[in-house]
Amino acid sequence: MATIFTKIINGEIPSYKIAEDDKYYAFLDINPIAEGHVLVVPKIENDYIFNLEDELLGGLMVFAKKVAKAIDKSIDCKRVGVAVVGLEVPHTHVHLIPLQGIDSLSFSNPKLDFTEEEFKAIQKKITENI
Repeated sequence: MATIFTKIINGEIPSYKIAEDDKYYAFLDINPIAEGHVLVVPKIENDYIFNLEDELLGGLMVFAKKVAKAIDKSIDCKRVGVAVVGLEVPHTHVHLIPLQGIDSLSFSNPKLDFTEEEFKAIQKKITENI
């Protein structure tokens, strides 16, 4: 059965797409812990990041770097943090999270609640810098 991320990649579930190429897809997290929180995923289903082939893993990080640089230009933050947890959805995903401090990277922080218009505004700010 396809993961929720595969359904997003295939357009079966809507997303706020940030970037895409033939192997990777980046989109806004709909339960963000910071404004500009983006998920970056490979298009192939794989449950564990360290099971990816080396070339795909390296490409994922290079793709994530491009997205992180766009976030950094778009969102007021000290830095863009990276987290890979891999327990919530059985599909490899990298969290790119704008940071104000070390506590910004805690997934126990309250989730932010944006309207559709706010998500679209954040999406536009970031995609203009890709």
